[in-house]
Amino acid sequence: MLKVHNLSKNYGARKVLRDISFIVNPGEVIGLVGENGAGKSTLLQILATLQKPTNGSLSLYERNFEDKKNLRKQIGFVPQEIALWDEFTVEENMVFFEKLAWTNRTKTQLKQLCLDMKLDRWKDPVKSLSGGMKRKLNIAISLIHDPDLLLLDEPTVGIDLKSRKEIGNYLKRLAMDEGKIIVYTSHDMDEIISLCDRIICIGEDPFYKNLLEEAGKSIIPV
Repeated sequence: MLKVHNLSKNYGARKVLRDISFIVNPGEVIGLVGENGAGKSTLLQILATLQKPTNGSLSLYERNFEDKKNLRKQIGFVPQEIALWDEFTVEENMVFFEKLAWTNRTKTQLKQLCLDMKLDRWKDPVKSLSGGMKRKLNIAISLIHDPDLLLLDEPTVGIDLKSRKEIGNYLKRLAMDEGKIIVYTSHDMDEIISLCDRIICIGEDPFYKNLLEEAGKSIIPV
């Protein structure tokens, strides 16, 4: 279970996040929406332990976020920017990042992670892949250490509809079958509505909340 209590983040006099509180249960896919600059990426980076909140507390399965070293073993983070070695093959990328992970995986297991996402270009260099395939590889790398919490910042931006559907279906299976907690940001509201169980609206603009209420989606009050 992920618990966030009275979380705030300031950059000098500028307040980005204000007293946000919510709870996410295992097996849930949670959407995070709001206008540009509302603090979505900031919240994800705090959840990923890459930034410190100004105030508030967070815990994942009762482990406090002050315990960064051990907590990071439970967290997978997929940034908006694709972070891969272009000259390496898919296999070489997976093996490279496996050596940096806390969990040992065989090549067979690494390959299966890619195949589960319908990425079968194991021997091909990353520079030859489509944008959708690169996004899939980015996600597969984040799952090497089998995290309990998966954070994704616009993971389907700029890719084809088929790849977006495949990624969405895979994330749903991860949550349902393995009990992963998934927090997901996207500007594509159709994607958010179809993929997410509940949604957090960040910022003061009522547009997103009104749109979600019209669609009958469950909104998490923060």
